[in-house]
Amino acid sequence: MTDLSGLEAELRGAVRGEVGFGVTARALVTMDASNYRRVPAGVVAPRDAEDVAAALEVCRARGVPVVPRGGGTSIAGQATGTGVVLDFTRHMNALLELDPGTRTAVIQPGLVLDRLQEAAAPHGLRFGPDPSTHSRCTLGGMIGNNSCGSHSVAWGTTADSVRELSVITARGQRLRLGRDWAGAPEGLRELAEGDLARLRTGFPELPRRISGYALDALLPERGADVARSFCGSEGTLGILTEAVVRLVDAPRARVLAVLAYGDESAAAEAAAGLLPYRPLTIEGMAADLVRSPAGLPKGGAWLFVETGGRTAAEAHARAVKIARAADVADSLVVTDPAAQRALWRIREDASGTATRMPDGSEAWPGWEDCAVPPARLGAYLRDFRALLSDHGLRGSPYGHFGDGCIHVRIDFDLLTEAGVGRFRRFSENLADLVVAHGGSLSGEHGDGQARAELLPRMYGARTVALFERAKAVWDPDDLLNPGMLVRPAPLDANLRFAVLPRRPVDVVFGYPADDGDFRAAVRRCVGVAKCRTATATGPAVMCPSYRATGEEEHSTRGRARLLHEMLAGDLVTDGWRSTEVRDALDLCLSCKGCRSDCPVGVDMATYKAEFLHHHYAGRRRPAAHHSMGRLPQWLRWIARTRTAPLLNALASVEPLARLAKRLGGIAPERRLPRLAERTFTGWWRRRKPVRAATDPAGSAGPLVVLWPDTFTEHLSPSVGRSAVRVLEAAGLRVALPPTLLPGGAAIGDGRSGPATALLTARRARVCCGLTYISTGQLDRARAVLRRTLDLMEPVLRAGAPVVVLEPSCAAALRTDLPELLPDDPRAARLAAAVLTFAETLERHAPDWVPPVVGRPVAGQTHCHQHAVLGDAPDRRLRASAGLTGELSGGCCGLAGNFGFEKGHFAVSRTCAEEQLLPSVREAPQGTVVLADGFSCRTQLEQLAGIRGRHLAEVLAQALDEPARAPGRGREG
Repeated sequence: MTDLSGLEAELRGAVRGEVGFGVTARALVTMDASNYRRVPAGVVAPRDAEDVAAALEVCRARGVPVVPRGGGTSIAGQATGTGVVLDFTRHMNALLELDPGTRTAVIQPGLVLDRLQEAAAPHGLRFGPDPSTHSRCTLGGMIGNNSCGSHSVAWGTTADSVRELSVITARGQRLRLGRDWAGAPEGLRELAEGDLARLRTGFPELPRRISGYALDALLPERGADVARSFCGSEGTLGILTEAVVRLVDAPRARVLAVLAYGDESAAAEAAAGLLPYRPLTIEGMAADLVRSPAGLPKGGAWLFVETGGRTAAEAHARAVKIARAADVADSLVVTDPAAQRALWRIREDASGTATRMPDGSEAWPGWEDCAVPPARLGAYLRDFRALLSDHGLRGSPYGHFGDGCIHVRIDFDLLTEAGVGRFRRFSENLADLVVAHGGSLSGEHGDGQARAELLPRMYGARTVALFERAKAVWDPDDLLNPGMLVRPAPLDANLRFAVLPRRPVDVVFGYPADDGDFRAAVRRCVGVAKCRTATATGPAVMCPSYRATGEEEHSTRGRARLLHEMLAGDLVTDGWRSTEVRDALDLCLSCKGCRSDCPVGVDMATYKAEFLHHHYAGRRRPAAHHSMGRLPQWLRWIARTRTAPLLNALASVEPLARLAKRLGGIAPERRLPRLAERTFTGWWRRRKPVRAATDPAGSAGPLVVLWPDTFTEHLSPSVGRSAVRVLEAAGLRVALPPTLLPGGAAIGDGRSGPATALLTARRARVCCGLTYISTGQLDRARAVLRRTLDLMEPVLRAGAPVVVLEPSCAAALRTDLPELLPDDPRAARLAAAVLTFAETLERHAPDWVPPVVGRPVAGQTHCHQHAVLGDAPDRRLRASAGLTGELSGGCCGLAGNFGFEKGHFAVSRTCAEEQLLPSVREAPQGTVVLADGFSCRTQLEQLAGIRGRHLAEVLAQALDEPARAPGRGREG
């Protein structure tokens, strides 16, 4: 048994990079994006090749295996291991050189593909292969798997783009691999030249043959290319430290032809016939994989065929030619780059969406990327579907139809012994089917543990024996990634589901999408790692804490891995009391970005609330949970005692403010928000009756109930006043929720609040429970929400829409309420009644025309609006009001209580500096700064000195005064 403490100490003395043998460091790399799990001894993040050599020397002396790891998105299990994992993403991630003249780049293995593409683009160049994980996969991982991507019909595999590789063998030999036997370890040439006939006849001629070792690249007629033969070796032959890669000319213009067919077999049969037109891509997918077919031509399956050209007209002409030549049910030629990106996102997210069947049941990798000759793809798919049916399984094929490579996730039952047995039988049968069609078990992602056991069915025993001899030449001690490719572990061993509890764990949330099972919710994360995208683009939010820190621990995937290990119990051993899980969740902003941006719908905000509830059950909570988690309670008390002016005055005294922040667990860098001296409902009770501008006769318009959320009520009442002004101008009759229990009270009449009620009724306020939920005080949240439902019964009986101005509160009512009270039918009814400000105007005042503001906008779409509510009605309302431009994505970084909590200020500011603050600083004069969330407005004010406004405030001002001339100055 390995002496972990001695190994750790020796590694710390030998390398300059980080050495992690703690629970968290190990838990984060127990899995990749496959079905497999192995617990490593430790993790080393080398700073350079010297560190790699030093780590190998220590591990070799102790007989400890070594596994290189990039982005951890491998599908077959090859990025997991029981020894020391080398994490190249932390330090060895640089682009060392880019030479446009020779069209080459020198890279380190941890460089993310998108970073190389960004650097090459200004020179009109790009790296050819582009897997769907291009925003987080690394070049080292691509070389290890010989990755391909959607453009392989034009630019081939990673092996086609490799010039030279710098490698360190397990015994410390440093080699520079290239053509003409350059860098070949001793014995490799003799091995290849001793079996030339097998190398010439034993390897199928396929564009996507990735399985096994590429020993045929060592043939003299192929240039005896040692670097090419190393590609796809999955870290089993040597450790890559540097690579020289070839770049290709990027087309100046691209056009996308989307071709619709009746089913995927018809699409597959058509794909090979399009290859003579030399497209850049021929991708295929079927309707059962598409969440929404909006934007796609009518059909049951589609080919995405991209064409390029020196001009847009040239690319368009090629696309039109292909569309006309194809025998299609319908077609669409897309020239707009934004529309093309939207369509490509459907395809790129398939690696995640495919993990759920249309009915929501789970599906898994394992047979993710078999490849057959393109001309046989249609027949293969029919046989594949029949095989699925024979085994009672379902899957949704998609992928690189032009190369005959199919991705699929299958609804294997990997939780029971019988299900695992069926998984094995199907795997064996499918391997035989692929071979019968002249194919390769792997067409892109490698063999790993998932398919290596079955390689004899494809290559035969003698060729597999040749693979074993090649492995012995490179790594005679079997130190590097043992159990992969040769002498593999069984394909049904080390399954990551085997360690999970057999019975559901007791939880508070309902998890309706996972049948109430927290284990299934955690299993949602399959490791595709979209949350590890280093930079936010467009409207995306996920994952702001990862982009701020760059640490896997603070990504959605990292947190999901720790929760998985918490449930497993053999690495994280203290369950809900785990400090490792608590610390990883501490920097989760609860932005809910993962709920929409994660292809599999992981909802880490909910998991965090669940964990905090159990973690602090019966224990002392942090001060911030009391000061900010119970914020509605404190603010109502302040309003009742009318002490807001006094508290504002005391907060302006710096020593007193420092003391208050210290006692409340609030970041000392923060300013305490100023409390409203008159609440929104206080204003409401005293306001004079207002006749709607569109209702001169005084007839009653449609009734809407305006929700007085905590932030609008006590901190930003101007938002509520503005909303009333606009809603009434649109001809709507505004009321507030009842404030008397029991729930027999009437809805307010729009002027005086609640109608008559029993003198014995108890006064209360509605609340969405958001602050209690975000701090994991779920018992209190459920009590508050039950009281809210009691109050809202008259509204629910009347069927009135409920207008919620604060996006985070609206999101809590739409999602958290029914998930916390799944057995109360009123919860679902209230959730369905909730509308945003823009949704209300669009649905209930469709003929109202807003005032024309006529100015550009800047700011940020609230993260909860992006993730839960959607912003399409807001966009349409802004356009109607002449508010032009786009709001940025990302998260403001304040995120309710998060940015105010002690220890979070730096991350909060970094999140704001990513998109929000640059967007408002760079905005031209006359720009309206929009921020519908109180947190977003507070962040803008405290970090940039800019006043953001709710859309209701902007429209209300435009109603009450002539539109300001452009150029009067940016607000703030």
